[in-house]
Amino acid sequence: MAVRVVSAEDAARLVKSGDTLLIGGSGGGHAVPDTLIAAVAERFLKEGAPRDITTVHPVGLGDRKSRGVGHLAHDGLLKRVVCGTLVDSPPVEKMALENRIEAYTLPQGALSQLTREMASGRPGLVTHVGLNTFVDPRLGGGRQSARATEDLVEVVELAGREWLFYKPFVPDVAFLRGTTADEDGNVTMEQEAIFGEMISMAQATRRAGGIVIVQVKRLARRGTLNPKQVKIPGILVDLVVVDPAQTQTYASDYNPAYAGELKIPLSAIAPLPFDPRKVIARRAALELYAGAVCNLGSGISTGIATVAAEEGCLDAITLTNEQGLIGGAPASGNEVGASRNYHAMIDQPYQFDFYDGGGLDVAFLSFAEVNAEGSVNVSRFSDRIIGPGGFINISQNAKTVVFSGTFTSGGLDMAWPDGRTVISREGRDRKFVSALQQLTYSGLYAQKVGQEALYVTERAVFRRNATGRLELIEIAPGIDLERDVLGQMAFTPDIAADLKLMDAALFRPGPIGLERRLHLSQRPERIAWPRLSA
Repeated sequence: MAVRVVSAEDAARLVKSGDTLLIGGSGGGHAVPDTLIAAVAERFLKEGAPRDITTVHPVGLGDRKSRGVGHLAHDGLLKRVVCGTLVDSPPVEKMALENRIEAYTLPQGALSQLTREMASGRPGLVTHVGLNTFVDPRLGGGRQSARATEDLVEVVELAGREWLFYKPFVPDVAFLRGTTADEDGNVTMEQEAIFGEMISMAQATRRAGGIVIVQVKRLARRGTLNPKQVKIPGILVDLVVVDPAQTQTYASDYNPAYAGELKIPLSAIAPLPFDPRKVIARRAALELYAGAVCNLGSGISTGIATVAAEEGCLDAITLTNEQGLIGGAPASGNEVGASRNYHAMIDQPYQFDFYDGGGLDVAFLSFAEVNAEGSVNVSRFSDRIIGPGGFINISQNAKTVVFSGTFTSGGLDMAWPDGRTVISREGRDRKFVSALQQLTYSGLYAQKVGQEALYVTERAVFRRNATGRLELIEIAPGIDLERDVLGQMAFTPDIAADLKLMDAALFRPGPIGLERRLHLSQRPERIAWPRLSA
């Protein structure tokens, strides 16, 4: 039966006041149905409807300006937002800060997996992810505005231990995106940079009796699409909206490397400028070893992929991101979530299954605040609501976690003449604080489960030691311990008896020999093979 093709304006009329809108896509425009979202906003501005809608999307959606869910940032239109991050949508973040909407940020992986639970009619998602963080209802329940009073997460006890129960939503409409739809509504995603959870969202909405609307770039004749490439079967699609101007991301019209159409030479990945971010990424990269399976979080940690490419050792490790990309070089900047030269692209819920099950050897994540117990805040600080994204899933479950960030922020200026650190202007804001504004990672919880943690900056490296306290283990050449480290912290860390200098190669522009260093240690064999007899 032929699927109905409609305009974005007609599709927007199907969103009613009070509806819950499930939206697919990721970050900076990766598979984001932006034309559909904008059409809802345009209708509201013309007609004053729909009103009081709820949006649910596992990943932050926006261009860090006004696109994505930023289109919906109008009083009366948006009632509630439930998502992984708000940082991509400054207008919606502002509404949350001003308490003009109900705002919740929950772990990206939990929301992603919840769509699959909703699709099957299970009661919700039960998981350990989020315990002992601000998502735990005893510590805030993921709320980011005073208007957010409903409990979306509960603590439950099963099999003698605590879990978090994430309640399901009832979607009235789903906005999804693909590349091509045929006359029966089958949708492929050959030009998309991610798959996300499109199939789960479509199934969840169909089960709830809602309307599934898919934005695509082009139409194809019935029976001409490769059935193995169909990501959203036509039986789940109610309407298709065609936008020939649809771009792959907000920053790229079409990058064939993001689509997996080709693999680019590593020389095509521009090296990082020699600045504090590169020094930090290099030091963090020293924690890699041959065969390691890793995640690179957003922010400063994305530079590790660029460092590995520059040093010619990208193929010796497996870098992943939470959007479902495995291998290759994850993108950075406004295109975080995409990747180049990847080995596989899988649906996002399955990537988080792997993460939650302890599949990561090392996770490289950023920090905004750290306290004396090694607990970390990345989700809300100063006058910003960021949200956790995939941080909580990843940080709670990786075997080892490496947190990275500049020692201070706000105007920090420094250089390394002759390999020695010279700070010409210290940052205004301290990051090593006595109390966190929000708890995104619990050092105490990590200590109980035996997870190792390292904290890397451009001038000092810390670890969480056996007593559960932050311990200084390395400082940079040229750094004054009292003035530049201890004097910039709100607490006094433990100091290792064998305090070392950070590797001198990190502070010079040339290569650090990462490839050689990687092969000095190997990922342990998972299977111990019996010795073969002669």
